[in-house]
Order: sequence, then structure tokens, then C-alpha cells
Amino acid sequence: MGKRKEESFSNPGLRKRPRQEYTDESNDELDEEEHSELQSDMGIIESIQLKNFMCHSMLGPFQFGSNVNFVVGNNGSGKSAVLTALIVGLGGKATTTNRGSSLKVFVKDGETSADVSITLRNRGKDAFKPEVYGSSIIVTQHISMDGSRSYKLKSKTGALISSKKDELTAILDHFNIQVDNPVSVLTQEMSKHFLQSKNEGDKYKFFMKATQLEQMKADYSYIMQTKSRTHEQIEQGVGLLQDLRQHYVEKEERYKSIAFVSEMETNLEALKHKMAWAVVSETEKEMKPIKDSIDIEEGRTEKYDQKLKEWQVKVNEAEEKYKAIQDKLEKISEEAQALQPQCVCLKADVQAKRKAYNEAEAHYNRSRTELKRLEKDDEQLWKRIEELKNSADQVSESEKLERQKKIAQLKEQLKSIHDQEVMMVHEMDQFQQAVYKSKEEHARLQREELDVKQALDSKQRQLKELADSKTNRLKRFGQHMPVLLEEIEGAYRKGHFKHKPIGPLGAFISLKDAELTLAVETCLKSLLQAFCCDNHHDERMLQTLMSKFYSSGYRPQIIVSRFRNEVYDVRPRAVHHPEFPSVLTALEIDNAVVANCLIDMRGIETILLIKSNPKAREVMQSKRPPKNCREAFTAEGDQVFERRYYSSDNTRPKFLSKDVEAEIRLVLYFSKHWGGVHNSAIPIKCDILICSKQDELNQADLEVEKSKHHWQHYEEKQKEHLASIKKLKGELAAKEKELKEKIAQATQICPQRIEVNRTVKSLDTEMNRLRDQINSKRDHHGNREEIIKQLIEAKDKYQDAEGKVKNLKKFIKLLDQIMTQRYKMYQQFRRCLTLRCKFYFDFLLCQRSYSGKMSFDHKNETLSITVQPGDINKAALNDMRSLSGGERSFSTVCFILSLWSIAESPFRCLDEFDVFMDMVNRRIAMDMMLKMADSQRHRQFILLTPQSMSSLPTSGLIRILRMQDPERGQTMLNFQRRHQEEEED
Repeated sequence: MGKRKEESFSNPGLRKRPRQEYTDESNDELDEEEHSELQSDMGIIESIQLKNFMCHSMLGPFQFGSNVNFVVGNNGSGKSAVLTALIVGLGGKATTTNRGSSLKVFVKDGETSADVSITLRNRGKDAFKPEVYGSSIIVTQHISMDGSRSYKLKSKTGALISSKKDELTAILDHFNIQVDNPVSVLTQEMSKHFLQSKNEGDKYKFFMKATQLEQMKADYSYIMQTKSRTHEQIEQGVGLLQDLRQHYVEKEERYKSIAFVSEMETNLEALKHKMAWAVVSETEKEMKPIKDSIDIEEGRTEKYDQKLKEWQVKVNEAEEKYKAIQDKLEKISEEAQALQPQCVCLKADVQAKRKAYNEAEAHYNRSRTELKRLEKDDEQLWKRIEELKNSADQVSESEKLERQKKIAQLKEQLKSIHDQEVMMVHEMDQFQQAVYKSKEEHARLQREELDVKQALDSKQRQLKELADSKTNRLKRFGQHMPVLLEEIEGAYRKGHFKHKPIGPLGAFISLKDAELTLAVETCLKSLLQAFCCDNHHDERMLQTLMSKFYSSGYRPQIIVSRFRNEVYDVRPRAVHHPEFPSVLTALEIDNAVVANCLIDMRGIETILLIKSNPKAREVMQSKRPPKNCREAFTAEGDQVFERRYYSSDNTRPKFLSKDVEAEIRLVLYFSKHWGGVHNSAIPIKCDILICSKQDELNQADLEVEKSKHHWQHYEEKQKEHLASIKKLKGELAAKEKELKEKIAQATQICPQRIEVNRTVKSLDTEMNRLRDQINSKRDHHGNREEIIKQLIEAKDKYQDAEGKVKNLKKFIKLLDQIMTQRYKMYQQFRRCLTLRCKFYFDFLLCQRSYSGKMSFDHKNETLSITVQPGDINKAALNDMRSLSGGERSFSTVCFILSLWSIAESPFRCLDEFDVFMDMVNRRIAMDMMLKMADSQRHRQFILLTPQSMSSLPTSGLIRILRMQDPERGQTMLNFQRRHQEEEED
């Protein structure tokens, strides 16, 4: 015998999940190719799997063929469970299965839920969303103990596409799958009922439901009921229409009775027209002064632009001057370094001049004493001369000559003394000038000595702090810092702080490159001694602790900022240079709060560190600074901006230096050097020149700032000026908008513009007077506008109701025509299906030499079937009730096959169709089904039977799923495919 494709399921032992084996063998490769060509494209069932469904823990997955599938097995093996799961899994109701009234009955006892998974084929040109689902659609349904269920629609790959029932309905409609149609799925209970039923009305209902004529009939009935209700609405509308017409006529008569008020209303309307355009005229007058102000202000704009340009030029000149002085200062500093050897020689020269000054001062004092003595001698000599003159007349001639001789000697002596006096006065003047210059120089040296003493005291204090910091690094930030930190720690342990303050900030940072220490200190300045608090409560507590050690105005800075455990992400706004680091990247910061605080307070991510001064100038001033760079610092602590350069006053780092011993040695060296300067008090000309140039630089910087201040002043003035113009233009735009609105309103009231000479106030007064007259008339006759409004409303209601009644009548007339036509088509369609069903029924009966007749009574809704086994000429037709069970089953199968021929569905399912047939009728019925399946290879057939199908003919289109008999007491049924081979002799 040839081989036949067959699948068998068995369970060798209890396991949680069944192991499935698939074997497909065929001796003829052509059969396989033919089989693949004849596969259906869409809508058929590829596989089904059950979990905790009814009394089965696990069934499947069952892999169905594309044409004929036999599910065979004894009672209890799960055949009907598969069919029931098919109905429920595709959205059918529990009542359709005839197995229960609620879905919860399908959940296995002892379990909380059940699952059904069905795979539908989705191929061909009419596939449902193939780009989404692929070649298969997996429908998974989850049933809970409370009877609720949920859907999951998956693609071939298992991806979840939807969980909505509407999507499943769309899929079933697209594939024309009707799980509640007995032609598509005939359950065991329905099959038995149909086979045993002798009621002709049941057969007719079965026919109507199978062909969907029942649904069409129900739709027609619903339409006719809707038509009847519409008729009732029309009758009600006709009565209401008469009442509305009467109401409209009454309102029209009342309107005619108030025609004498029209003249006054016409005059009022004319005044409204004038009022509308009078408002427009007044608005135009209000706009004129605003336009004039705008013209005046715009004329002044050029003046502000000119001022800004002038001060911009002055700013540029001042900055150039500043840069020139800065260059000179650098040049002088270089010269000072070169002249350092000469300073040593000058110091020796100063000492020599100081010695000469002391000697000159001593000589001056001696000369002054000698001068006083000579003046005294001169005075005495003059007195003696006078005495001699007075006594000359009393002496003799010889004595007189002797005295004259003596006088001449004395005069010569007096002249010599006088010459000596003149020379001494001249020398005294010279000495006085030298003494004055020496005193000035001495005063300057005293000032220098005082400065040196102060610097020396500062260095000695620094030396003491450095010596203390050798044992405690925190003392570099202040003498009281260690004690303050102990107080903070104690207060935190006592719960006085919500978050322990962090500080000093300099204690948490260190440098990657020690050469940049002075640059970082100059950049951060007082922030190195600052503290950071999380909240204002902690800030106030820290201030209280600091007041014990620091006087007001000298305590470290306190910064309040919310603590964060992560450093800010500043990459978008940070400066990035391929050669030079920023302050942020040059530091190693142990605490994220400290890093965030320095970013907030100083913007360390935007500051570059460049060791060389010329290189810093080149990067920052020769061209545009790098992106996001605000400033830069050199290794000497100089601060460099785009247009400014500030030299640092500091020469050594104070807080961040790691080599304390080197700092101490350096301070001792400077102290010794400045001590020598103090002892010698030698002025250094280069230092004076540098200080002079520094003063010039500061003055130039002030000039730059002053020029910028003036420029900013005029910029603010220009902004205020432009803001004023903008405000005026805004007011003008508002007025223009208001004018457009009022013109639009006036145009709506009166399209043609009216030149009005009267004011709005006078027009309003006259309008109020006229309104009062109209109102007094209306009080007597009624409100004209209200009457017109009521008339229009009554007219609109009447016309609307009249239109609705006419439209409904047209709708009923058109519906009658359509229903008449469609009912004729329905009757023709029903007649066509009836004839086709009779034809196929007779044709199928002839396969066994039966004769029969189907009689449809559509009026009484009955279907009678008469069948006569054997030759039709030998016996009269008998009712199916007189047939044997097998003959009745065969006749019923013929009826079902005839319905299959006229009904469209991608698959047909029959459960125990041959239950009452004998072997002969069963084989004939089976051959008929297989022949039909062969003629309809685009459809799928699933047949459930307890009989063995070993006698089936060989075909690649037939697949047998054999189910293992259940064991007593087992909780889970597993199935294993096996392939049976039958050989022909």
C-alpha cells in the first residue's frame, strides 16, 4: 500500500508540556509539489493549542492541513474540546457551543484561568494587513475564573499587534469566518440534535441561518419597524405643523399693527449711522498727536546713534591706550630685571653720597658758627672805629697818623672779613639747598623704611602661619579655622544643622599641575575660605558659630545652595581648548557640592589657565577668545580679558601650596632681603618707574571704564528712546486697530461713509431722546423688535417643521421603493439558494442511488425532506422519520454538503457526523465529503469522529490527527504525533 500522511498524539508519562513530533513522508515528490500549490491562501486554521481548557491541562498544538483534517479518538480524548475552543477562541458566545452559559465553565477545575491560541493563515493578495501581521495571525484568548476574557492578536513572529475585540471582528469579517454559523462549525450537540430532530421548522431555521438569510430577514424587519415609527412621527409632525402655522399668522397680524413706529425707528437708525462714523472721526483725531510724537522721537534717533558711535570710538582709543601702557609696563619690568646688577652699584653710590651728606652737614654747621663769630668781630670793629673817630680830634698829629694807619689796617681787615662773609653766605646757601634735598630724600627713605617694615611684619605673620600649617593644614585658611570646624562638628552631632556645612572650600581641592597654583588662588580668592550651607537655617546657625571667632565684616563667606550628590553637567557651556585646561579640569575636587558651588559662584568651567603671559595675550586678545571663554589666568596670577589685562599683586600662593618648607624658606629669604633694604634705605629707581607706570595703567583702566560707562549711559538712553518709540507705535497700532474695528463696525452699520460735523456726545443725547419716545410708544403698543423677533422665530419654526415633514415623507417614499426592490432581490436570492440546495441535495443522493425531494414553505417557514433508498421507480418517497438511523444520518450529511456548496466560509467543521451511520453509509458519506473537499481545495475541512480512519484513500491533502485515549485520574493529556504507514500489496 501507498503511504498516507497521518498525525498521532500520545502521552508517554506525565509531563508539564507535551513533546511534539512531526513526520511527513511521501514516495512521490510531485504529490508534495501539488500539495503546496493547492494550499489555501487565507482564513484557514493552521494550528490550535489549549491550556487548562475544560478538563484538559494541555492540548496541542495541533497543526492542521490546508484541505482535509480528521481528528479521531475515543470519547474523552478532547475532540469536542478542540471544536469548542475554536468557537470560543474566535469570539463566539458560550451558548453557541451548547456546553455552558458562561465562559467560566471552560476553566479547568482547580485552575484560575484558561488559554486558547489559534493561528490563522494570512496569505495571498487579499491577506489582512500582511505588512503588519505577516503570513499568519495568532489569536490568543485568556479566560478568567469570573467569566471575563481578553484577546491578544499577534503577528507570525509573535509580536503583539492589538488587544481589541474590534480588530478580531475586522479579521473575521475580512476572512468571512462565522463561528456561530452551523455550516462553518457544527458542534456535537447541534449535530445530534439536527440528526435526531424531526421538526421541519428546525430544518428551515437551520437552512436560513446557514445561508445568512435569517440575518437579512432580521435586517428587513428592523427597517420596517423603523419605517413604522417614522410614519408615526410624520403624523405627529402634521398636527404640530398646523399649530405652528396658526402661531405664525397671529405674530404676523401683530407686526402689522405697529407700523406707525417705523418713522421714528428710521430716524434713530440714521442717527446710529452718524454716530458710528462720528466715533471713527474722533479716533482719527486722537491718532494725530501720537503720529506727531513718533515723528519727533524718530528724528532724535540719529542723535543717539551719533553719541554711541562717538563714545565707542573713545572706548576703543582708551583700550588702545591701556594696551600701550600695559606694553610699556611689561617693557619696563623687563628693563628692571636687566638693570638689577646696576642697582647693586647704585646702592654703594647712595651709601657714599649719604656719607658725603653727613660730612657736608657737619661742615655747614661749622661754617655757620664761624660766620656768627665773624659777624660779632665785625660789629666790635665798627664800634672801635667809631670810638677812634670820636677821639681823633683830641689826640696829637702823630697819634692821629698812627691811628689812621691802624684804621686803614682795620679797614683792610674788615674788607677781608666782608669778603669772607660773602663767601660763607654763598657756601651756606649751597649747603642749605643740599640740606633741603637731603631732608626730602631722607623723608622718602623713611617712607620706604615704613613700607618695608609693614611688608616685613606681613611676611613674619605669614611665616608664623606657615609654621603652624606644618602641623595642621587647616590653619593656612585662618588661625581660628581648626577650632571653628570642631565647633561645627559638635553642633552637627547635637542636631543643630540639617546638613553639615562644607568648608573651607579650599580644603577640598587640589591641583593636577602645581605650576598653576597661584593662577587658581588668584581666580578663586576668598572662595577658598568660604563655607557652603544647604539651607538658610544652617546658614544662620553657622553665622552664630563664626561670631565667636571672627569680628563683623571679617568672617569667611557663607554660600547657600541646595546640596547635590552629582556634579552639574556643564559640557554644553564649558570652554574646551586643545592645549590649555579650564579651572574645572585643572582641579581635583573631592566633593560634588564644592564643585557645584565653584561653578555657580565663579563659573570655573569658562576660565582658561595659560602659564605663559604672551601666550595668554595671544589666545585672548590677538583674536576672538575660544568659545564659552570669559577670561584667563596666567601662572603668575595675571588676569586676562578680551580687551583688558590685570597684573596680580600676589607673587606666591597662600592656601593651596603643597611644599610648606619651600614657602617658609622663601619667606625667610624675603624677610632677610627686606631687612637689608631697611638697614640701607636705598631707593630703587626702577621700582618708582614701575609704580608710576602702574598708576598710569590704573588711570587708563579708569578711563576705559569711564568711557564704557558713558557708552552704556547713552546705550541705555537709546534703549529708553527706542522703547518710547516702540510704546508710541504700540499705542498707534492699538489706535489703528481700534480705528479698523470702529470702521468695520461703522461699515456694518452704514457701508457708505458719512461726514459728520456733530460730536458723539450731541448725537448720543439726541439718540437717547428718540429712544425714550420709541419706548413710550412701545409701552403702549409693545416692543417692535420683540414682535419682529417673535415673528421671525415663529416663521422659522413653521418652515423648519414643514421642511422636516416633507423630507420625512420623501424618505418614506424612497424607502418604500428601495425596500420593494430589495425584497424582490431577497426573494430571488432565496429562490436561487433554494434551487441550488435542491440541486446539490439530489445530486448527492444519487451517489448512493437514493432519490429525494426538498420542499421549502417560506410562508410557514418549514422545510420537509423526503428520501427513498434504492431505485426511485421501485418505491414511493418517504419522510426522513421512516428511515433508519444510518440512512437518516446519510441524508443529513447530504443536506449539510449541499449547504456547504452554497455557503461561503474558509473552513468547515463537523463533530461526529457519522455517529448513527453504519459502515456502508459512513464510507459513502466519507467518499462524498472527500470528493467535495477535492473539488474545493481552497477550503479547509475539519472532521471529528470516534471512528478509525485507516481505510481512507491515499492523498497528500488528507491529514489525520489521532488523539490518545485518556488515562484514569490523569490531570493533563499530552499528545504525540506519530506517522502510520500502510503498504499496499
